[in-house]
Amino acid sequence: MRDWSLQSYVSYATNVKPNHLTNNTTREKAAVTNAKPTTIPLFPLLNGLFPDSILRLNIFEVRYLDLIKKCEQNKLPFGVVFIEDGTEVQAAGKTPSFFPTGTLANLQVVNRVQASLFQVQCFGGQRFEMKSYELGAYGVWYAEVEYLDPDPEVFIPSELQAVADRLGQIIAQAQQIERDEGLPFGPPYRLDECGWVANRVAELLPIATSEKHALLAQKDPLVRLQTIFGKIQF
Repeated sequence: MRDWSLQSYVSYATNVKPNHLTNNTTREKAAVTNAKPTTIPLFPLLNGLFPDSILRLNIFEVRYLDLIKKCEQNKLPFGVVFIEDGTEVQAAGKTPSFFPTGTLANLQVVNRVQASLFQVQCFGGQRFEMKSYELGAYGVWYAEVEYLDPDPEVFIPSELQAVADRLGQIIAQAQQIERDEGLPFGPPYRLDECGWVANRVAELLPIATSEKHALLAQKDPLVRLQTIFGKIQF
C-alpha cells in the first residue's frame, strides 16, 4: 500500500472512473462498484455501521475533523469498521485492530458547532472487505478494500415474520411519541425484505461486537435473518 494522506486520497478518489463496458446493465453495475476508490480512509467504531443505517457522530479529534472537511468538500465517502481491539479515541503507544468487513459512510449533514466540534450525520452505503490496512498521515487509518454486492431482494418467509413484526412495533412506538427521527434508520421501511430487517435488528440488538460484525459479513440475507431470529426472545 502506498503512503496515504487525506490529500492523496482526495486526488486519487476524484479521478477514479468506471470501466468502459458495452452492455448497459453491466455498465450500470460497474458504475456502482468500480467508480468507488479501492483505498479509503477509515473511521473505526466499537458499534460499526450497517447499510441503510443513519450514523450520528460528534467529531472532535483533529485527525477526523480534517477527514470530515475533505470528504465534505469533495463529496467522498469514508469507511466505518468495527474495532476488534482498542478504543475509538487515539491512545498513545497502543495500536488498535479491526474486523475485516465494513461499510461506506456517506456524509449527509455537517454541523460546525465550533472549530473543534462537528456534529455529522452519515448514511450507510456499500459493504466492503479490507484486504489490508495501515496507519497513514496524521493518525488516520487507510485500507485497501474490495466491495461486496448489495443484498439481493429476498422476501421474509413466514417462519421469520415475527422478527419483522417486532421491528415494525418498535418503529410504530417511536412514531407515536415522535421519536422516530432518533432511530438509527429511516424510511422507506422495507419490512418485507430479509436483508433490510436483519440489518436494522442487528443494529439494535445488545450483542457483542464480534457478533455484530459476523452479521454484517454474512453475504446471504436469509441466513443473516435466521441467525438473528435465534438471538431474539419473543
